[in-house]
Amino acid sequence: MSAASGTRGAISTSHHLATEAGAAALRVGGNAIDAAIAAAAALCVVYPNNVALGGDLVALVRSPDGRVRFLNATGTTPSAQSLDALRQTYGSALPLRGIDTVTVPGGIRGWEQLHEYGATRAWADHFEAATRLAEDGFPNSRSVAAALVKDRDSLASDPGAAAVFYPGGEPIAEGETLVQPALAASLKRIAQNGASEFYEGETAQRWVAGLAALGSKITLADAAAYRPEWAEPIEREFLGHRVLTSGPNTSGFMLLRALDAITGRRGDGIADPLGSGAGMLGRSFLASNSIRAAHLADPALGGPDGETLLGLPDPEFPVVGEGKASGDTVGFSAASADGWAVSFVNSVYWGFGAHILEPSTGIIFQNRGTSFSLDPASPNAFAPGKRPRHTLMPVLILRGDEVAWVPATMGGSAQPQIHAHLLLRVLEGATPHEATHAPRWMVDELQRDSDVSATVEADVPAEAQHALRSAGFDLNVVPPHSEPLGHANLIRVHADGFEAASDPRSDGSAIVVD
Repeated sequence: MSAASGTRGAISTSHHLATEAGAAALRVGGNAIDAAIAAAAALCVVYPNNVALGGDLVALVRSPDGRVRFLNATGTTPSAQSLDALRQTYGSALPLRGIDTVTVPGGIRGWEQLHEYGATRAWADHFEAATRLAEDGFPNSRSVAAALVKDRDSLASDPGAAAVFYPGGEPIAEGETLVQPALAASLKRIAQNGASEFYEGETAQRWVAGLAALGSKITLADAAAYRPEWAEPIEREFLGHRVLTSGPNTSGFMLLRALDAITGRRGDGIADPLGSGAGMLGRSFLASNSIRAAHLADPALGGPDGETLLGLPDPEFPVVGEGKASGDTVGFSAASADGWAVSFVNSVYWGFGAHILEPSTGIIFQNRGTSFSLDPASPNAFAPGKRPRHTLMPVLILRGDEVAWVPATMGGSAQPQIHAHLLLRVLEGATPHEATHAPRWMVDELQRDSDVSATVEADVPAEAQHALRSAGFDLNVVPPHSEPLGHANLIRVHADGFEAASDPRSDGSAIVVD
């Protein structure tokens, strides 16, 4: 919710305590990677509805030599689970939450990869703030307090979650102290023993056994075998800038398809895409939602690559999605004067993930498996050892080989749309504060037996609302700065240093270190 400028480095996250953890790393000489890992660990403590140690990670990393790499730390399914068994249990679709939606968490192995790639601080240093916050407690935030009320019926039925978040049977309110001693102990073990502690050590033994007692098929062998991968990003030239993002199994291609529609690389082009052309841009987003629903899958197991997805024609008729993807994720930005920059997205998918908190470790586990199809003909059909299609997508905007902007956001399936809004605004001259605080709209995922619709903040200009209605969208008008429209974070990098801002829709802040 703040803006800042300075010269040493910048960090912008969706929770002010995590931003402070990242800034502390910069102040003692750490770089953007050090700041990002410290912030991510803190977010797993202070923003548990959005991210946890039991979640996934994707990141786009620019190193001082100018290279940009995509880190894919999205987790895989249990080797002992099968499509047939899930179809026998659930029929045509997996549930939204529950034990069979939990996949092997990729996030901590992802932190390890980032640490080895470019961190300057010791591994244990990354966890100092997170451990202190979990052990000593902190004032609960607006977002988490609201989520505890919203998800109470389901979340409070999980014994681990009930003990932490509903002491005495009532949700911890905004401003009340949230303490997580079991999570603090897990963080201490991971800090001392490295990432392998989570996948092979005592912590792994605890959470695997705890989930197995609930029926999970994840084994210690599944956890120990998991490895993230590094890949090349996909990119497009747009108005004199390079826009880089992540390939499949993530949704980065959707942003690049929107840029192709605007420039006329596909179609006739779109003038004034956030004004009179909003309807045409909305139709482009709707088409990309359909392509995502029909085609996006793990390329390691038969899914199409990014260029294939970029080249597919817009479908003649919209394709029904499998559900509106929740926006419960954290996307944050970090950059440092030595040339490192990170667009970082960590997530448990829906609010509090699978609604399972393993009590002996204090760890919440993601429900990413709900994204799989149980249709054997789908490229995204469940299979052992497979990564689900992902809503997550990091982005970097370069001018030549130099970083210009470092954006990141949460927002479920709307992440490509939020990134498009940010990009269009900054290229028109908006500051990070102006871009993150501007009114927003998003095209909703098409649901069965429903009309095409868009969620629109009330202060979106009338011209854009009219254009969306004229393009056939029913409008769901919500108050300005509504949380479902995403928590964006944005850093501008220029010759004199950095400017940064955090979204007013979150509990966040931006800090630039001089």
